[in-house]
Amino acid sequence: MPTPSMEDHIEQIYLLIENKGYARVSDIAEALSVLPSSVTKMVQKLDKDGYLIYEKYRGLTLTPKGVKLGKRLVQRHELLEQFLRLIGVDEERIYEDVEGIEHHLSWNSIDRIADLVQLMEEQTEFMQKLEQMKTQHNV
Repeated sequence: MPTPSMEDHIEQIYLLIENKGYARVSDIAEALSVLPSSVTKMVQKLDKDGYLIYEKYRGLTLTPKGVKLGKRLVQRHELLEQFLRLIGVDEERIYEDVEGIEHHLSWNSIDRIADLVQLMEEQTEFMQKLEQMKTQHNV
């Protein structure tokens, strides 16, 4: 079971590879605001645990296991952002809030939130009531 730090690294590596075609230790360190030496240690651990293949000075690639988890972690993050946006959380708070909660929810809870998001998007009347409640609280 990956730790929150491992998840952050896998998620970032997945995003970098998706966006740039590659992920370098320096890019990962910059994105996570950590030292490159910390990233190197984590990458070595992720290699040992079968999430990626790391060759010193040659870069890294995600294994199928790493790709699957990376994709799921990105989807979890996007789902939580979508959920918070739907319930009316201020846009400038969303990223920080997601970062604070994403590692503390079970996959079962994530699946239930996904169900709720789908239902909310289908129920425009419910969403209008929710918006009215938000407006009333902000008066």
